[in-house]
Amino acid sequence: MDDFLHDLVAFIRKQFGTDDFIPLHAPRFVGKEKEYLLDTIDSTFVSTVGEYVTKFEEMVARFTGAKYAIATVNGTSALHTVLVLAGVQRNDEVITQPLTFVATCNAIRYCAADPVFVDVERATLGMSPDSLAQFLDEYAEVRDDSLCWNKQTGRIIRACVPMHNLGHPVRIQAIKELCERYKIHLLEDAAESLGSFYDGIHTGRFGLLAAISFNGNKIITTGGGGMILTDDESLAIKAKHITTTAKKNHPWLFIHDELGFNYRLPNLNAALGCAQMEMLPEFIEKKRALAGRYAQWFKERDYEFIIEPDRTKANYWFNGFLTHNREERDKVLEYTNQNRVMTRPVWTPMHVLDIYRQCLKVDLSEAEWIENRLVNIPSSVI
Repeated sequence: MDDFLHDLVAFIRKQFGTDDFIPLHAPRFVGKEKEYLLDTIDSTFVSTVGEYVTKFEEMVARFTGAKYAIATVNGTSALHTVLVLAGVQRNDEVITQPLTFVATCNAIRYCAADPVFVDVERATLGMSPDSLAQFLDEYAEVRDDSLCWNKQTGRIIRACVPMHNLGHPVRIQAIKELCERYKIHLLEDAAESLGSFYDGIHTGRFGLLAAISFNGNKIITTGGGGMILTDDESLAIKAKHITTTAKKNHPWLFIHDELGFNYRLPNLNAALGCAQMEMLPEFIEKKRALAGRYAQWFKERDYEFIIEPDRTKANYWFNGFLTHNREERDKVLEYTNQNRVMTRPVWTPMHVLDIYRQCLKVDLSEAEWIENRLVNIPSSVI
C-alpha cells in the first residue's frame, strides 16, 4: 500500500499543480464577486433587504427549474424551515439515512421530532429505496385520517428526508413513489447537490420541498447560506414569511402573526451568490473533468472510485474512493494529511452518535460498510 499512497499524493499534487497544502474543497472567486460586494456596500443595503437577495433567488430557481426559491442564512435553517412547512411537529417520526451530515438530523430535532434510520446503498451512497420499502412494509400503515402511522410506536411518520450524498443523486423516483403510496411528505436534503440531476431533473425537484446549502465548502458559496426550493406557491409565500420573523407588511408597525425565524439571507451574502451562480456551469464542467481524471487513474488500481449512479449527472462535489477496510482507510487518512493533502472520511453515521443512538433504526450494514472504507479526496474547482 505504500506505493499506492505515494502515487496518490503525487497524482493529486499534479492535478492541483502545487507542493503546498491542498485543501479538500476551497471556494473559488474568479467572477464578479468583488464588484457585486462593493455595489452592495455602496448601496448600504447589506442586511436582509436588497436587490441581490431577489436576484439570487431568481437565478437559483431558473437553474434548478423550481418555480420558487427562498434564500436563508444557511442550509440548516433552510432544512428546518422545510420541515416546519411540511407540518413536522412534536413526537412525529421523520425517515432519513444514517450516512449524512448531522444537520439533517438536527433540523428534525429542532421540530421536537425524531429521525428514523433506513439504510443507504453503495451505488448512490444515499437512501436505499429497498431498505425504505422494507421498513414501511413492516412498520407503516395509512389510516382513515390519511396519515401514515408507525404500528409499533403509535407515532405519525410525517416525512422522509433522503440526502444526495457528496452530490450523487439517490434513486429519488423510487423513493418518491413509496412516499406517495404511504402518504409521507418527501423532503429532499439537496445541500450538496446543486448542479446534480436525476433523469434530467435537478435534485430538489422531486419532493414537496427541498433545501440547498451554500456553505464555504460547497460547489458555490455565499459564505454561509441556504435555499428552499418548492413548486407550491402557498408554501413559498409562507416560507418567506416565517423566515422573516413572520412580520406582516405595514408602513411602520411591528406585527408578527405567528412563530417565525430570523433566517433570511443578507444582501451581502446574496451578492456573492449571484457572482458565484454566474460561474456555476463552468465550475460543474471543471469538477466533472477532475472526477474523470481521478476515475481514469483509479481504473489502473485496486481501489474503487465513486462514480455517478445510473440515470444521473452528478456535480461531483466531493470525489471519493473505497479502501478495502477501516485499517486501510485510516492509513490513507494519516498518510495524506501528514503530507499536507487534505482527505476526510465520510460522515460518522448518525446512529453511532450518542445524541441519536436511541432512535429507531433497521439494519444499517451498508452505511457502516461504506463508512469503514470511504475516503474523500481534494475536489476544489481547478
